[in-house]
Amino acid sequence: MDIVGSVAVIILAIVVAVIIYYLLKKGVALVINAIVGIIILFLLNVFHVMGLFGAPDIPIDWVTVLVSAIGGLVGVIIVVILHLAGIPL
Repeated sequence: MDIVGSVAVIILAIVVAVIIYYLLKKGVALVINAIVGIIILFLLNVFHVMGLFGAPDIPIDWVTVLVSAIGGLVGVIIVVILHLAGIPL
C-alpha cells in the first residue's frame, strides 16, 4: 500500500506542476500584451499620431489605460477608433 500511495502522490505532484506551468505561461503572455498596449497608447500621444487625423491626442486616464492593458494592441485599436468616432471613454 505504501508504494501505491507514493506513486499517487508523485502523479498528483506532476499534474499540479503541469497546471501551474500552463497558468504561468498564459499569465506571462497576458502581462506582455498589457505592457505592449500601454506603451503603444503612450507612443501615440508622444508622436501626436491622432493629429494626422485631425483629432486631439487621446486622453490617458484610467479607462483608456484599463482598456489598453486588458486588450493589448486590440484594445488600443478600439480606443483609437472610439476616439476618432468622437465617443468619449
